[in-house]
Amino acid sequence: MKIKLKPDQEIAVQKIRIGRVPTLILRPAHRSSVPVSILWIHGGGYITGMKEMVYMSRAADLVKKYGVTVYSPGYRLAWQKPYPAAVNDCYQVLEYMSRQPEPIMVGGESAGGGLAVAVCMMARDRGIKVAFQMPLYPMISNIDTESSRDNHGRVWNTRRNHFGWRLYLRKNAKKIVSPYAAPAHQTNYTHLPPCYTFVGDGEPFCAETLAYVENLKAAGVEAAADVYHTDMHAFDMLSDDGLSREAIKNFERQFEKAMDRTFTGKKNETE
Repeated sequence: MKIKLKPDQEIAVQKIRIGRVPTLILRPAHRSSVPVSILWIHGGGYITGMKEMVYMSRAADLVKKYGVTVYSPGYRLAWQKPYPAAVNDCYQVLEYMSRQPEPIMVGGESAGGGLAVAVCMMARDRGIKVAFQMPLYPMISNIDTESSRDNHGRVWNTRRNHFGWRLYLRKNAKKIVSPYAAPAHQTNYTHLPPCYTFVGDGEPFCAETLAYVENLKAAGVEAAADVYHTDMHAFDMLSDDGLSREAIKNFERQFEKAMDRTFTGKKNETE
C-alpha cells in the first residue's frame, strides 16, 4: 500500500497556527462542508509522526465522503517535550474548535488514539462537549497488559511500547499516573462521549482498548469495538487487503450512526 502524506484534489487544506500548535485544517474541495468538526490526532507512539499523517488516516476519507472539517494538530513529540506537552497542545486546538457553533468529534490512531481519549477526559472535566470519540487501537496504558506484555507483533511491539512510554513519561514510565497521561488509569468514565474503535487481536493494544470500551459501557456510555484477526498494528493504514477494507467499511458505518445521532438527537446503538 502506497503511503500518502499529501492531500488529493478532493481535499482543500489550510495551514494555521493555534497558539503554539501548527495545525492543518482539511475541508472538502468541491462541496460545502457539513457543520461537524473533527479533531484527528496522528499516531507514532508519542515519539514520532507528523500532522501530515492525517492524509493517510481514516479522517481524510471522512472529509471526502461526508464533508466534515478535520483539524490535525502538530503536537510536540516526547523527544522534544515529555508529558503534558502533547496533550496540552491537542487540547489547545480543541478549545479553539469549541468557539465555533458546530458539534465536535475527536479521533486518532495509536498514540493519537490515546491522546484523543485523554482530550475527551479533559473536555468532560473542563466543560467542553464532545459529541463522539473514535480512538482507534489507542495507546492508553503505560503498565503492561495481557496483550502488550511479551508482544512481537508487526509494526509495534513490547520493546517499542516501553521505549515510547519511557520517553513520554520519563521517570514515571512504570508508575500509576494521571489519566490525562495514561488514560487507562481513569476511575470515572461517566459522561464521556459515545465511542467506537477497532483493534487487532494480536497487537499490543488489544487488551487496553477492550478494557476501555468495557469501562465506558459499565458507566452507561455507548461504546463498541470491533476486533480483527491480525498482529499488524495500524493495519487499516498500512495494508490494502480485505481485512483493512472490512475495518474501514465498519468504521464508516459507525461514523454514519454517530452523525445521525448528532443531528437528530436520537440515541443509536453502537453495536
